[in-house]
Amino acid sequence: MKSEEEYVVGKHPVLEALRAGRSINKIFVYAQAQRSLVQPILEEAKSRGIVVQQVDRSKLDRLVPDMQHQGVVAQAAAVAYADVDGLLARAAERGEAPLLVLLDEIEDPHNLGSILRTADCTGVHGVIVPKRRSAGLTAVVAKTSAGAVEYVPVARVANLVQTMEKLKEAGLWIAGADAGAPESFYGTNLTGPLAIVIGNEGQGLSRLVKERCDFILSLPMVGRINSLNASVAAGVLLYEVVRQRGQAARGEASSSPASSSGHA
Repeated sequence: MKSEEEYVVGKHPVLEALRAGRSINKIFVYAQAQRSLVQPILEEAKSRGIVVQQVDRSKLDRLVPDMQHQGVVAQAAAVAYADVDGLLARAAERGEAPLLVLLDEIEDPHNLGSILRTADCTGVHGVIVPKRRSAGLTAVVAKTSAGAVEYVPVARVANLVQTMEKLKEAGLWIAGADAGAPESFYGTNLTGPLAIVIGNEGQGLSRLVKERCDFILSLPMVGRINSLNASVAAGVLLYEVVRQRGQAARGEASSSPASSSGHA
């Protein structure tokens, strides 16, 4: 993995990278650029659902110092993104109940990297992030993940709520993590097809995402701080899944919502 962010610089290189299907996290465009010069890039980015951010020239100069950026810089993904169907197929190929992690606007790349590292250790079949207001697969994420970014596929979706509905149709149960939930995750069977949703570092789960969850789980809190870091919360939940699935494999499973094979 490269030790620095990988950028595509200039109008023509960025446009060709888009047309070639390159995995792009975000495109930065000089706010005062002539519309006619950047319009093809804007149209191509829109068709692919890639975020374009209008910035001043100093921002571009800082991103790619000593380079002629022509008012356009694209931040390329450290690795290619997967698709949601591919994540489900990965579970099927292994003969395992799907276990996915959905991240609701996790913006800190260090949190994303840590979650990917834990996901690899706990057998998660893939991670899903929204295209907007979310950390992408940057070099910082790759480094923090300690190489896990190479082994845990990450899918980016335009609409996390719609993706949750798609996963429900595929037979998965959706469990949201929220500190204020009345139901402890220790009391819920997590052995079935499952997607765990982890909320934003500051605000937690967004309203629409929370409403679409099948059930909301809390982690017991006995101290004075009433919330955990997003990556720590993900780790605690995922290792409970590992523990329960190990018990189920030994014939010790109990019944509860997430142990069902699908939705009514």
